[in-house]
Order: sequence, then C-alpha cells, then structure tokens
Amino acid sequence: MSNSIPDNDAEPVDGAQDEIVRDGGAASGDGATPNDGTTPNDIRGVLVQVAGARLLLPNATIAEVLSYAPPAPIAEAPRWLLGQIRWRGWNLPMIAFGELSGLAREPGGLGSKVVVLKALSAASRLPYFAMLTQGFPRLVTVSASGLYLQSREDEVLPLGVQARVRLNDDAALLPDLEAVEAMIGEALAQAA
Repeated sequence: MSNSIPDNDAEPVDGAQDEIVRDGGAASGDGATPNDGTTPNDIRGVLVQVAGARLLLPNATIAEVLSYAPPAPIAEAPRWLLGQIRWRGWNLPMIAFGELSGLAREPGGLGSKVVVLKALSAASRLPYFAMLTQGFPRLVTVSASGLYLQSREDEVLPLGVQARVRLNDDAALLPDLEAVEAMIGEALAQAA
C-alpha cells in the first residue's frame, strides 16, 4: 500500500486501494455496477491471522488454502523459515510471518492452515511461497472509505511490514510481500 492511505483523523483518499491487486469481475474498474452490494472501486482482500497479528492481503495473491502438515526441514535455515511443502509439483518454502517479523513465536499445529501465496517480485526464484496461518483467512471488501493508516511516518515497523492499518473495525498489518520474498530468497541461498 502507498502512504496515501489516510489516518483515522483524515478523510479517506480515493484511489488508496489501487495498490492492492484487484479481484476479477465487476470490481475491476470496468465501470459496471457489481450485484453484490459493493461499489465499482471496492476490491476484495483477505484478513489472515498469524501469531501476534492479523495481515491484510490482496485476494489475488492467494492461490490456495491448505490444511497444515509439518514441512520438510531446511538445514541451516532461520527459525522463521519452517521448511518446504510439496504443492502441485513445486517445493515451496513455508514461513512463519509472526516469527519473521518478531511479533510472536509461531508453531504450527491443530487449527493451523497454510496459505499459498503468489510471488509478486519478478526477481523471485519461485512463483509461490507458503505462509503458516492460525485458522481460515477471512474474505473482506476493501473500500477507500473504510481503510485507514494507523502507523506514523516515524514509527519503526516490524520486519516485513509496510504499514499498520484499520479496515473498518479490524486492526491489521500490511505485509511487504516483495521484501518477504527477498528474505526467503536470501535464506534459501544461505541454506544451500
């Protein structure tokens, strides 16, 4: 997300949602009025619970949600790089975002899920990576009038986080997915 997201005291900024990848269909800005009660400028997002925080992700970045199974460990990997899982012919690195960002220890277990995310960076070696989550992600509608910036410009944010936001009544973090992908790439290169 860009810094054009207003804080709670400011008026919402039209176009603040343009940084999130748009979902297909009528909400894609084609001028058509969707029949689900949203406006043409609304987009679909996903709230994902991780240890110590909730993440707001673009719906289009999520490829699939899987049941948790322990990943195959990677020797010499940092603790936040939990290992690799097999998915559709790919060996995907699986991360614990809570540990990567320093928010909380995040063991997988009963009730945990794995979200397969599409890589955004053109420099990424893999087109997908996996993230451990606590429960099922929740699909949400993101409108410019309901999204507010909570972090200050001088605030030091956790590693891998672009901003703190509030979506209606939900506090969330916007992860910096390109930075996370770069960290995964570096960790895999060092572990090889």
